[in-house]
Formats: sequence, C-alpha cells, structure tokens
Amino acid sequence: MTILPPDPNLDALRLELARLRAERGWTYDQLAERSGLARRTLIEIEQGRTIGTLKTWHALAHALNTPLDELFSALCQGHKPPEKPAT
Repeated sequence: MTILPPDPNLDALRLELARLRAERGWTYDQLAERSGLARRTLIEIEQGRTIGTLKTWHALAHALNTPLDELFSALCQGHKPPEKPAT
C-alpha cells in the first residue's frame, strides 16, 4: 500500500513570500533588483499564477536573507510535516 504525502500548501508559500517582502517594505521592483528575477515573475508567484523553479526560490531566499528551509516550511502549513529520522 502506497501512502501519499499531503499536497504542498502552495498558497501558504506565496503568502509567505508576500509577507516577507511587505515586512521589509520592498516593492516588486526592489525585490526584483535584489534577487535578479523579473518583476513580472514575482507578481505571478505572489498572485498564484505560477510556482517558480527551485532556482527562483533559491534566489528569493538569498535576496530576503531567509534560509530556504524556513521559507519552504510554509509548504507544510495545515498538515503535519515529515518527521526527522532518529540519529
């Protein structure tokens, strides 16, 4: 029997991006300049029209000075995240 994980909460991820951008008081243009991404890409991600690539999110994490794992933790919002293996 295959047990599938819950779907990632993509809405929570895009809202976290918007929250972090707003917390810094940055416009789309300012985040675009800091991340090297197109303004249109940022708008489409925040509005849920696209999810972006891992490379996109890596650039955003660096621009926002936020660890990628903290940013991606929003994907598990609303469900139990996977447990860390015992060491």
